[in-house]
Amino acid sequence: MKRCTKCNLPETHETIIFDAQGVCNICNQQDFKKDSIDWGQRKKDLDALVEEYRGKYDYDCIVPFSGGKDSTWTLNYLVKEYGLKPLVVRFDHGFMRPNLEDNVKRTMRKLGVDIHTFTPNWKVVQKLMLQSFLEKGDFCWHCHTGIFSYPMWVALEKKVPLIFWGEPSAEYTAYYDYSQPEEVDEKRFNRYVNLGITSDDMFIRLEGALDPRDLKPYKYPPIKDLRGLGYRSVCLGSYIQWDVKKQSEIIQRDLGWKGDQVENVPPEYSYEKIECYMQGVRDYIKYIKRGYSRPSHLVALDIRHGRLKKEDGEKLIAEYEGRRPPSLDLFLEFVGLTEQEFMEIAMAHQVSPYAHDPQKTLPGQRMADYERWNKDGAMARADAEAQVIRWKSRHV
Repeated sequence: MKRCTKCNLPETHETIIFDAQGVCNICNQQDFKKDSIDWGQRKKDLDALVEEYRGKYDYDCIVPFSGGKDSTWTLNYLVKEYGLKPLVVRFDHGFMRPNLEDNVKRTMRKLGVDIHTFTPNWKVVQKLMLQSFLEKGDFCWHCHTGIFSYPMWVALEKKVPLIFWGEPSAEYTAYYDYSQPEEVDEKRFNRYVNLGITSDDMFIRLEGALDPRDLKPYKYPPIKDLRGLGYRSVCLGSYIQWDVKKQSEIIQRDLGWKGDQVENVPPEYSYEKIECYMQGVRDYIKYIKRGYSRPSHLVALDIRHGRLKKEDGEKLIAEYEGRRPPSLDLFLEFVGLTEQEFMEIAMAHQVSPYAHDPQKTLPGQRMADYERWNKDGAMARADAEAQVIRWKSRHV
């Protein structure tokens, strides 16, 4: 596969293209971020935005929150820099890790903020996970859509028009760029968040297996209602320079936030994706489809920031990527698939020119908190088979 001559990301990365020197557009976008943006003016724009909404509603803003590094940094910055009174909105995707939950409680108490948590129906989540995996080779549709749509419903319900997200997508992909602040709106939601599957699409594909009301948390609210609220949904990283490593160090110091080891991620990146015990499965699927996963992404970031040499990054990638995560056993139980079926489905979504060879797969390391991961709620095999048969009837 062709790879960026600078950061080493492969040609199977979403939205990637290369210039005449073989440097990818993501790297060039980071150069634009560092050299061509007046961050002083962006900060003034942020100051003005905050003052426009401060003190006019029950809460100054809503902060969608997972407890990971980015949302924790965002919340910490807004409270300490501006003294805002936020409503923290948390969509519980079903796979929160014990250390993450401890971080959340510690953060809420140290900052002194209100938190609103929503945990969706597990039986609904199971069907959505399997259908999303069948359709897109990505079982996280319920998480992608819920995280970005549910806080917008809360904004309408609580009548809080200002919503602050963390990093802009321009930090990692080229769906948008840094030339202007990135609005987190319905256009962005449909462009890449929902994987090209709306909640109405999902209802149709599940052929009545769910009540339409079950899908409301995953559906973006009507734009006329949001406009009536006068909403602004923005990324904090559009106004201040984003650097996950530095920001992770700050929340560790200020809040006692603790990192964690993640399946198939080098230990020096213990701040990355610590919130989900299915992260190893997601990365494994990505490797099967695209020939790279989380280590490549992390190495690329450090190379761009001048913190890592390319050859050292290549060693980390070779050591950690593509291993079978122990959490795969849990995933197969949750969605009712055999491992053979899992591999067939994942490989059906491969992105050319990568061609996966399952025979080369090595086992991954079990995490220290594995026995504390919730293993209840297996999907009935008959239900899974019926869902797979319906999918095959439309695609095979």
